[in-house]
Amino acid sequence: MDTALPPSGVGVTLEDLWAAPTVYRPDLYAGATVIVSGGGSGIGRAIALLFARLGARVVICGRTAERLETVAGFARERGATMIGVTANIREPDQVGALFARCAAEFGLPDILVNNAGGQFPKPAIDFSINGWNAVIAGNLNGTWYMMQAAAQRWRDAGRGGSIVNIVAPTERGLPGIAHTVAARAGVIGVSRTVAVEWAPLGIRVNCVSPGLIGTEGLAVYPPEAAKEWPRANPMKRWGSPWDIAQACAWIAGPAGNFVTGEVCTVDGGGRLWGELWTAGRPPWFQT
Repeated sequence: MDTALPPSGVGVTLEDLWAAPTVYRPDLYAGATVIVSGGGSGIGRAIALLFARLGARVVICGRTAERLETVAGFARERGATMIGVTANIREPDQVGALFARCAAEFGLPDILVNNAGGQFPKPAIDFSINGWNAVIAGNLNGTWYMMQAAAQRWRDAGRGGSIVNIVAPTERGLPGIAHTVAARAGVIGVSRTVAVEWAPLGIRVNCVSPGLIGTEGLAVYPPEAAKEWPRANPMKRWGSPWDIAQACAWIAGPAGNFVTGEVCTVDGGGRLWGELWTAGRPPWFQT
């Protein structure tokens, strides 16, 4: 099968993403507006570029203006419509300003993809209070602020919308990043709940759960963790951020219009087989 991306996804450039094959027609999202948080790098960057390639007006947000402008400028040079807005999703006022900017430039968003977040690998017993709170604030609270901001604006405008939350696999736990599992499990729980509450408003809420995806984010993990990657799934490789982008394009739009409250897992079968020790495998589990 033809592919322009390396199997691991590591080292994928903006040019690679722009040239990567996709099953979707070029005008699938023409006329739609999409907000992608964390769109300046990694998975978020791939999601933003795919929606832009498919004709959407895209707003990316994050905390680093330079990264955002690199992606948005690249897309604009190729005829796409994209802007970058500096915003910290942990701050409700900044979330409100982000939606105001989107409305001023392109109107209300049709789709919100909550990708922003982060973590650091560490045994849970050694988490500091500040470290725990930082991950919960970004991955859970920030996602919720974005979800609620979108839903309130759609309700007030008398129209629906689609929310996709990027989460982590939570069924078996992920030793080394317990704070992320706690936060993302919370996102899954609230997504399933408001998918029912918001159905009368025409709002769909779903999650996409990536497994081991090769991005620059893997650099935060120690060498001991890298030894675990081949055991992460039965395909014995990393996925690409493009895999996640295409899943989002499916579930967010017309093909997924009868899907809500679901978690779409894209992990090479990892939740069914394999182990992933993100801070290295303790001696107890090495035999």
